[in-house]
Amino acid sequence: MFLGRTALHAGVFRRLPSSFLALGLLAALLALSACATSTSGTGDGVPTATTAPTATTAPSATSNAGGSGGQAVVVYFSKHPDSDSNVNAVFAVNRFSPDLGVAKYSLQQLIAGPTAAEAGAGFYTELTASLSGASTCGGADFQLYPNHKGTSVAESGTMTIKFCRAIQLAGDLTGSRIAAEINKTMFQFSNIHKVIILNKDGGCFNDFQGANACLS
Repeated sequence: MFLGRTALHAGVFRRLPSSFLALGLLAALLALSACATSTSGTGDGVPTATTAPTATTAPSATSNAGGSGGQAVVVYFSKHPDSDSNVNAVFAVNRFSPDLGVAKYSLQQLIAGPTAAEAGAGFYTELTASLSGASTCGGADFQLYPNHKGTSVAESGTMTIKFCRAIQLAGDLTGSRIAAEINKTMFQFSNIHKVIILNKDGGCFNDFQGANACLS
């Protein structure tokens, strides 16, 4: 009886269409594939970020992200005695932005000035003391305009920084040192190629002739 049933089953399978058998084989392969991939990936369906955002959110040239979406950055200060006579001599200190607004954070840290330990080592900036008066931007010290030359849309990579408070420069070299600190700090981001610095009235920073050459 057992052999008879076996033979009957074999006969049934021989009579099944080949397309039906192929469909069954395909279903089995799909099931195996699902089992093989069910344990891969991040577990929540969100891909891991592998590309850096734009300059106003994260440095394009680095991938030192950490914390809760933060980013390691550097801020460039002047330093005694090197910068006293050489306005372009600026030196990096490390900071860590708590979020991805790294260009804004870096400039805020420059305005805040060096830590006590950094000041003891000779680091300084004249930007902090140069800002005075009330803000015209609701309390902010500055506003950032990526890909703009002043108020006009410009080629990609041009960053305009417009201060919201009055700027009073103490000496002839003060403005040049501040500009060097700002430029170097912004240029750490690979997608910023040109920096335009404006005062609160929209004129070019450190422009004693009033020609506004930075906007030409």
